[in-house]
Amino acid sequence: MPTYAFVTLDVFTDRPFGGNPLAVFTDARGMSDAQMLALAGEMNLSETTFILPPEDPAHTARVRIFHRTGEMPFAGHPSIGTGYVLATMGHEGALTLEMIAGLVKVDIDRDPAGAPTGAVIAAPQALTTGAEIPAEEVAACAGLAAGEVLTTAHAPVLATVGVPFIIAEVTAESLSRAEPDVAAFRKAEAARPDLAGRYSLLIYVRDGQDIRARMFAPLAGTYEDPATGSANATLAALLVSLSGAGEGAFTISQGVEMGRPSLLKATARRTPDGVRVTVGGGCAPMFRGEVTL
Repeated sequence: MPTYAFVTLDVFTDRPFGGNPLAVFTDARGMSDAQMLALAGEMNLSETTFILPPEDPAHTARVRIFHRTGEMPFAGHPSIGTGYVLATMGHEGALTLEMIAGLVKVDIDRDPAGAPTGAVIAAPQALTTGAEIPAEEVAACAGLAAGEVLTTAHAPVLATVGVPFIIAEVTAESLSRAEPDVAAFRKAEAARPDLAGRYSLLIYVRDGQDIRARMFAPLAGTYEDPATGSANATLAALLVSLSGAGEGAFTISQGVEMGRPSLLKATARRTPDGVRVTVGGGCAPMFRGEVTL
């Protein structure tokens, strides 16, 4: 029976027990889809990644990302964490990861001695926005009153830079009180078959370039996420697209209410093919182990 090594780390933090935990299987050759999904469920984290040889030898690796109930085309903290792990395995320079959503470029942050400390990724797609979502629907999902969902800057909207999220601004007083209502999520998801069973909600409060955010995806097994790179990358791209500015940089805190404070840095800029975004943060290694299947 084959044995597979894995490591875990905390992403979007510079110290253990903060940020968003991630498990990375460093050589997943020979694993079936069912085994990857089962291992992600066993790890019981927001996501687990599986490193495979690249389809194009010019790239660093092919990476598959699973959450507890399915596979994702792209995700932020798994991309950053997997890039960090590849760097600790000896990969030098900028990395290129093959994912379902496209190619993800990873630049590794290093300390003065050259050791990896974190990473910055470029989302694989330019910003795309879809349907506006009624404030009442978002409020019900987040356990808030309809008036606590703000629509002055923008209505709640479906948007993506590789994986879709519903993005909504809320009042400062309501952010910490928000609580996902699973029944409301089920009702909203059932009414939106275009989401393909993924109703993920990012709510945020903005003070200039500083943002506080929370992300709920209870129907995918993530009641609340301590740090969501893909969602906050989408938010940064959305804010730049609405502002008319050529670019914008944002500092985003998440996970505070969960006791896992996280810090994300996102930069979005207009390009000929749309608004493109990078997001990055630190990584803290945690555990090493292996499993025999």
